[in-house]
Amino acid sequence: MNQAEEVFHRPDLAHKLVAQVLRIGPGSAASSGVFLAAPRRTGKSTFVCEDLRPAFEAAGAIVVYVDLWANPTAEPGSAIVSAIRKALASQDGVITRLAKSSGMSKIAIGGGTLQFDLEKIGLGKDVSLTDALVALSDEMKQTIVLVIDEAQHALTSDLGIAALFALKAARDELNSSKHHGLRVVCTGSNRDKLAMLRSSKDQAFYCAPMMNFPTLPKDFVAWFCANVSLPFALDADCVWQLFGEAGYRPELLNAAADQLRFEFDIDAEEGKKRFAQEVRQLTEEMNQVQRKAIRSLTPIQYAVLRVMAAMRQGYAPFEAETVQRYRKAVKQAGIPAEDIKVDVPGIQAVLLALQEKKLIWRAARGVYAIEEQSVIDLLSADGLLDGLA
Repeated sequence: MNQAEEVFHRPDLAHKLVAQVLRIGPGSAASSGVFLAAPRRTGKSTFVCEDLRPAFEAAGAIVVYVDLWANPTAEPGSAIVSAIRKALASQDGVITRLAKSSGMSKIAIGGGTLQFDLEKIGLGKDVSLTDALVALSDEMKQTIVLVIDEAQHALTSDLGIAALFALKAARDELNSSKHHGLRVVCTGSNRDKLAMLRSSKDQAFYCAPMMNFPTLPKDFVAWFCANVSLPFALDADCVWQLFGEAGYRPELLNAAADQLRFEFDIDAEEGKKRFAQEVRQLTEEMNQVQRKAIRSLTPIQYAVLRVMAAMRQGYAPFEAETVQRYRKAVKQAGIPAEDIKVDVPGIQAVLLALQEKKLIWRAARGVYAIEEQSVIDLLSADGLLDGLA
């Protein structure tokens, strides 16, 4: 593929989303925030960076982008604040506004003896996020769109949660008639985790709309087949079927193509057959890695994981009904219930172990969810969630 063909673009989807997010009027819920959920590695972040962000900018919005998964060990609240500071740093007029509002009578931009320190902006700082975003919007006379990729990661720390509530306050102020508007677009790789940001009254974006982000369409497969530059041609209909088997993950098609890229003497029919074998083998290898991790669990860890996957958002780890489900899951595994001790200290230890194995995720307020949707899909496909919901 040449440089212009390295990314598959989805301009129609981007324009539809932009129109709804920026819409003002009766029946518009976008001002509350918009949530887009899609499994990891299915092209969501590429779409956000390559199509959605440029479409917002073309519509006259200022886009502030932060990926909370770029550095999973970083404090998510600090990452959000840093992204906002970065957007402010290039706007001298905004810095002047903020400097004056913070009490500076003399201001030097880009040099001199007195400069406004961007570290003054943030949670619990001299300049709140609301004041900073108001200054940016009013100076530029544009709507601000804050895009938070893997937004559910903000729930893993108290500072991340505080940042979300600070953004809610900023949203409420900027969406008043006095200013130019703020939209918050949150994406996530797990619908259950992302829902925690908007499904409870004590969350900052309660009742904000959430949509399942569309997987890459058949047009992507046609584009892939036309541009992959293999020594043989691929059939788009056959590859579309393989793409579905691969969970609509483009990286698996790319990896299969790389295995065959230098086999110059292969004929067309054999090439197509080999490509299909490579995609299916890579998909099975990926699934087997997760199955191996699941099968290495102790019986009680295995039971807790299955019950959590079955109950989804209704999972409450220590309730009596949930404990009964643990016992049922243990019994289904063929282990006498009396051989497994199921109590609160034991469950707490299990939840910690599953976190360390990267199989489950914990929000700062003690809510748990399965880390990857693919784990739920595998357990379900193997019939391991039957009777546990």
